[in-house]
Amino acid sequence: MSINAPKGTKDIMPDQIYKWHYIERKFRDICRRFGFKEIRTPMFEHTELFNRGVGDTTDIVQKEMYTFEDHGHRSITLKPEGTASAVRAFLEHNAYAESQPTKYYYITPCFRYEKPQSGRLREFHQVGIETYGTPNMMADADVITLAHDFLEEMGVKNITLEINSVGCPKCRAKYRQALQDFLRPHYDELSDISKDRFERNPMRIIDSKDPDDQKIAENAPVMLDYLCDDCRRDFEELKADLDAVGIEYTVNPKIVRGLDYYTKTAFEFVSGSIGAQGTICGGGRYDNLVESLDGPSVPGVGFGLGIERLLIQMDVDGAEIPEDDNTDVFVAVRGDEAMKSGLKLMAELHRAGVSAQMDSLQRNFKGQFKYAARVNAKYTIVIGDDELAKGTVQLKNMDEHEQQEVPRDEIVAKLVELTVK
Repeated sequence: MSINAPKGTKDIMPDQIYKWHYIERKFRDICRRFGFKEIRTPMFEHTELFNRGVGDTTDIVQKEMYTFEDHGHRSITLKPEGTASAVRAFLEHNAYAESQPTKYYYITPCFRYEKPQSGRLREFHQVGIETYGTPNMMADADVITLAHDFLEEMGVKNITLEINSVGCPKCRAKYRQALQDFLRPHYDELSDISKDRFERNPMRIIDSKDPDDQKIAENAPVMLDYLCDDCRRDFEELKADLDAVGIEYTVNPKIVRGLDYYTKTAFEFVSGSIGAQGTICGGGRYDNLVESLDGPSVPGVGFGLGIERLLIQMDVDGAEIPEDDNTDVFVAVRGDEAMKSGLKLMAELHRAGVSAQMDSLQRNFKGQFKYAARVNAKYTIVIGDDELAKGTVQLKNMDEHEQQEVPRDEIVAKLVELTVK
């Protein structure tokens, strides 16, 4: 019996990992520029966190979570998204008592049991940001701007920002009634999941993936027509803030997002070129989430972005991802004494910050040079009996095929100058 990776998971091998390094490095850099600090939360949490935080009417909680009982008979769930864990950490470490706003970013694996397809795996990876402590729409615009600028820096094209307001509990009550009145004549035609949501959270029916539900909800009333004065004012302020920073957007009243905790702002960056799974990044405001997890009343706003989906978009758009630098120096040797000298030199290079390798299979001299080419060494150092006798090494530039003799006591400094950035 062969052992393969579980369905819906994927190995990331050395010939691909440089792409992930590039995205993570760029994301960390832009978060630094915007004033966000990294947070790392556990891969699993108590199941109650997601039941209460994500919402028990969501597809995630109802159908997609990896939940198990540990040896202490506690219900544990692998993290299906990043926000609930970040809020839990915000509360547990009393960050709400510090000067606000609090700004976090994360890079994390997530797990959802769903049908694997392009850009949607059972283990996937997400980058995201969270801002707590301010109800001002400047924070929403800041979050959206970071996502916009990051996607632009990644070289993606054909992306549209769509925004909506999903209101607050005050105005959502009127909308809920209007939506139920619209859907009630079609109740028997709804999917079983939507029937279950009809009383508990009818807005989620608009977000249903069932084609029949989508057809029924096509002409349903929209939340924008039921916004209270505060939510309408905030939505207009968000649009004005986005106009001020020069970010184009489209108002899409159908955006609900798939999580129950959203209030007011909801947004998505949508691709026109990667098919049905076109949402690259999504987020919004969740002013009641902290309180729903037994914390104080602290507003929040953030987004999540799937790395796998982003990589597909970058490939479609022909975005260039520079490969990681390969080996700086390969040390080729002739003879046992030269090998000992090479090992000493390689250790000195490592400590000086230079990437260096030797051949551990003790190939012949020609074989060593072939291996140096295979690992894409920029320079090769040659040490043999003649070099040992003279206290020198031969330094070869592998791209330009130029070779020079360098005193042994000067080679480390020279290679540091040539290779260390």
